[in-house]
Amino acid sequence: MEFIKPGINLNIIGKRFVAFAFSAFLILLSIGTLIYHGGPHYGIDFAGGTIIQIKSKTPVSIDSIKSGLAGVGLDGSAVQQFGQAKENEYLVHTSQTLITDQGFSEDVQTAVAGSTGTEIEIRRVEMVGPQVGKDLQSKALFALFYTLLFITIYISGRFEFKWVISGVMAVALIGAVYFFSLFNVSIPFLILVALIVTLLLFWQLRLKYAMGAVVALLHDVLITVGLFSILNIEFSLPIVAALLTIIGYSLNDTIIVYDRIRENLKRYHRLPIEELINKSINETLSRTILTSGTTLLVLTSLFFLGGDIIHDFSRALIVGVVVGTYSSIYVASPILLFLKEEGEAKS
Repeated sequence: MEFIKPGINLNIIGKRFVAFAFSAFLILLSIGTLIYHGGPHYGIDFAGGTIIQIKSKTPVSIDSIKSGLAGVGLDGSAVQQFGQAKENEYLVHTSQTLITDQGFSEDVQTAVAGSTGTEIEIRRVEMVGPQVGKDLQSKALFALFYTLLFITIYISGRFEFKWVISGVMAVALIGAVYFFSLFNVSIPFLILVALIVTLLLFWQLRLKYAMGAVVALLHDVLITVGLFSILNIEFSLPIVAALLTIIGYSLNDTIIVYDRIRENLKRYHRLPIEELINKSINETLSRTILTSGTTLLVLTSLFFLGGDIIHDFSRALIVGVVVGTYSSIYVASPILLFLKEEGEAKS
């Protein structure tokens, strides 16, 4: 089945500077939002604290819930509606690390029932210590960094047959990151520096395919995280899982286009590189749109019908699939063209 008929010749490469400008705007907006908010809005998984899910028999006001919580020493807690309004469920977030035993739950239930004047059910209580949250932050950042690094080894080996160079570079970077992490260097700063050094090494070693793929993946992750920051949505472990899924999905799309470029380089070696890359993108466009469309259909169903627990997870995947499809077409391949042109100008 083909959504787009064979022979289509959209001038995708010709619009690359418009695409670059649009991507740069989204990335700068994401970074600016993250700086303004002081980083992502970390959920309990990363920030530590306690979360309590409350269900009332009848609708109640948030102020009345806060009044009851103040009676058990939880004044200053953030309370928000959870799920649909008719379900009368609320989430209580507090930065305090509490002893969440059965007696605690009963005290909260009694206090909130008294302040709201209705029957209250405690659906769940979760507690994460501050040190555990900090460790999870570090592990999540390392997971994203190492995923990108191992992807570069695969891309460089598959498309440029530079397994040894990319492998040695990856081992050196991993060793350097591990070494500096022993000296209590800020992990976010350390990962940022490592990513910048990685891109500079790609540039110097002429690992064109790897650099194009990694820039596209960073593009996808930054924009997705930026959107969550703009909407002030909590950044939790399921979101990290969604980001890793997005990296894999976007990489798959990019590899399909790169494979066609490599095939066409052998088949149409006299064709100008700009036309060849544009032709390759057009030839894989039908598959890309069909794959993304069917994936989005499932994710949209999951978003609306899957319940509140996986709401943010499915939202992140929807954004990631859309941005990842865009980057595979308008970011990864045009960057490959830019690097090839830059390399030819030097030689």
